[in-house]
Amino acid sequence: MAEPLRILVVDDERDTLDLIDLTLSSAGYEIHLANNGAESLEKIRQNSFDVILLDIMMPDMTGFDVLRTLNQERDDLPPVIFLTAKSLPEDRAMGLQLGAKDFLIKPVTRGSLLDSIKKNTQSN
Repeated sequence: MAEPLRILVVDDERDTLDLIDLTLSSAGYEIHLANNGAESLEKIRQNSFDVILLDIMMPDMTGFDVLRTLNQERDDLPPVIFLTAKSLPEDRAMGLQLGAKDFLIKPVTRGSLLDSIKKNTQSN
């Protein structure tokens, strides 16, 4: 049996983390949580993940800052999917320009979240 995909979920809202954790765990994924940008960078430096779900608006550093830092540090970055309440076209454009594979707007449906993860990990 294949190992479950390892997903890091980064969000400063505990309710969002809990909901995404429950949703993805019940779908068979191995979930790891970080509640800010600095914690996410530390976890990514110490572990390997198959997908990173990343919020944009966090108190210590934005998701854009996290992705910029990762792009400078690594060549082998797993797929990053922004999961955010920021819905402006320029936010989406910035996320994709930085290398995100998808840009999902909260609240996201279970189906669209699972579809995005599947779509962005099929080639891995």
